[in-house]
Amino acid sequence: MKKFIASALFCAFYATHAAAQSIGGSYDVAGTNFDGSPYTGTAEITLTSETTCVIEWTTGSTTSQGICMRNDNAFAAGYVLGDEIGLVVYKVLPDGSLHGLWTLAGQEGNGTEVLTPR
Repeated sequence: MKKFIASALFCAFYATHAAAQSIGGSYDVAGTNFDGSPYTGTAEITLTSETTCVIEWTTGSTTSQGICMRNDNAFAAGYVLGDEIGLVVYKVLPDGSLHGLWTLAGQEGNGTEVLTPR
């Protein structure tokens, strides 16, 4: 029984480690603003640990940076956009794409965003 539990824990650790590692890389960005208008761009996710990372988006002439974290199929990032602070929460899909909603502090509503691996 102890061997079974040890094996299960090893597999769980390995699966979590592999899942976290697979999130890093370059992405195409397609989103909508609060008013529904579309935008496109790119994003780069750089791992800083097994579950944490930094992210940089470039959409048009705008660049924003943030910190991010993955927990299973949930991925979240806090970021700075100009003088504003924002939050985005994504669901990681089996194809590696991230589908999410974002908002800015002090504003009502949200935008949408999809990150597709390049």
